Amino acid sequence: MKCQFIETHLKGFALNIFLRVLNVKKETYFAWKKRGLSERQQADQRLATEIQKIHQDSKGTYGAPRVKAELNVRGQQVSRQRITRLMQAQGLKVRQKRKFRVTTRSRVGDQVFDNVLDRQFTAAQPDQKWCTDLTYLPTFDGWLYLGVILDLYSRKVVGWSFGTTLETDLALSALQMAQTTRKPAPGLLHHSDRGCQYTSREYQQALRELKATCSMSRKGNCWDNAAMESFFATLKTELGLDRPLGNRQDTQTVVFTWIEGWYNRVRRHSALGHLSPVDFENRQSG
Repeated sequence: MKCQFIETHLKGFALNIFLRVLNVKKETYFAWKKRGLSERQQADQRLATEIQKIHQDSKGTYGAPRVKAELNVRGQQVSRQRITRLMQAQGLKVRQKRKFRVTTRSRVGDQVFDNVLDRQFTAAQPDQKWCTDLTYLPTFDGWLYLGVILDLYSRKVVGWSFGTTLETDLALSALQMAQTTRKPAPGLLHHSDRGCQYTSREYQQALRELKATCSMSRKGNCWDNAAMESFFATLKTELGLDRPLGNRQDTQTVVFTWIEGWYNRVRRHSALGHLSPVDFENRQSG
């Protein structure tokens, strides 16, 4: 196994360094190399290369279960244990999400609503339950704010907007996009926190026009909107947004590409049987 590891990672490094660090004798390594790789070892080598590419394409966020799902789609039935072994041999680790943080507060005197959603983060059909929230992203120009609406049926982002301030218009723009693209029927359950953007007269009027039922998290309880908190944690982890990536326009482009090009259409969700949101909706409607 040590000789195989050396052979896989030798390019660009001195052989003597590997032999010394792994405590392998030179004659042992060359004797192993002379014998050649077994069919199983050759298969492992090819598989390890493919696993590394899948892990890299996911920006380091795919662990063994999602890698296994991706390989299955490509026609390869590989055990999770084998994938884990090959990932460990290559030092491939999964990037971890950060903890939730509360970002918004309601204004004194604004109307708030009960937590009708009650942490039931699944839905039987599209546009039955939406959840929404706002977050801030660091840039070299200062904060860039992002509003997102998520359909709990497929976890698809159905509305989003960017802004330079945390005003009601930011939340309204995301809602208007979701309304235009999805055209939900009356009775939609709309869940948010108690931020002033969502308790505002303008936003509540928009929900009444949608004939939507309003639900809000309890005060200071981020777990009541855990699906949105998890989404933002995933976005920031996968894009490395603990620090600025560029100016506001650069960051907006990167986030837009991630949402529409990766998250909605490609990224595999364990809650969806390792399908992407778009694939899940297409399969259910078909």
